[in-house]
Amino acid sequence: MTHTCAAGTERAVTKTDLPGVPLLKRGKVRDVYDLGSMLLMVATDRISAFDVIMPNGIPGKGKILTRMSLFWFDLLGDIIPNHLVSARVEDFPPPLHEHAEILEGRSMLVRKTEPFPIECVARGYLAGSGWSDYVKTGEVCGVALPPGLEQAQKLPKPIFTPARKAQTGHDENINWDEAGRMVEPKILMKLKDITLVLYEKAADYTREKGIIIADTKFEFGEDSSGILLIDEALTPDSSRFWPASSYQTGTSPPSFDKQFVRDYLETLTWDKAPPAPALPDEIVEKTREKYLEAYELLTGKRLDV
Repeated sequence: MTHTCAAGTERAVTKTDLPGVPLLKRGKVRDVYDLGSMLLMVATDRISAFDVIMPNGIPGKGKILTRMSLFWFDLLGDIIPNHLVSARVEDFPPPLHEHAEILEGRSMLVRKTEPFPIECVARGYLAGSGWSDYVKTGEVCGVALPPGLEQAQKLPKPIFTPARKAQTGHDENINWDEAGRMVEPKILMKLKDITLVLYEKAADYTREKGIIIADTKFEFGEDSSGILLIDEALTPDSSRFWPASSYQTGTSPPSFDKQFVRDYLETLTWDKAPPAPALPDEIVEKTREKYLEAYELLTGKRLDV
């Protein structure tokens, strides 16, 4: 069963129900099902803003995010293995085949891991909460930076800034010492090194495509084989992508993500608490176009969703 809402001729999948398959959790975007030794991650078309999920989704968004993560898992596989088993429904356990229509293109069968309780954030530019921290303290998550930097300025070198995962609302930025109380220091150093190597390879790649990765977050888990890259990777939901053509310091550059949604919501009298107002078709379509544009610029491929 799916709960859908219309937007033009497309339909957005905002919730999945797979009878007989145990649901582990619903995140802001993904519905995760427990298959025993593996998990099924289904990327819906839900979209959130200000930590509130909108009542209508962005048609095809889940498929775009899934394709993008698959692209990055492949490109970055020489740095660290990931949890992907298959994204082909025909490779999934037979009981899932009857749900192929809803799962095709938006789901991944993945290895089950023990996730580390932190988000691993790499920042190459001064933006978002990092900029706010810097204005107040001259630091970002305890990392001292040179004085006089401007908003959106490229940092002297990328920095690692962990965050505490939140079940609801925003993840909370923490410093190295706090992260070290949540993850064994030796493992934390390894996660930092992997995070920065992944970021630098990805940023070098996207620069050639006309996209700046201002910052991004990774999640890692551990199983009997060691540390794995899990969840998603380098999508507009987990990263701040800026078009290089319009980039300049001193402002917050436009980005390939939910900016149309946020800008629209800021014009309303909504108090940014549930329930959220429905998004007009025009905002839905513009947002969908941004996600598609990011995918096509990064991969060089067109995607029909």
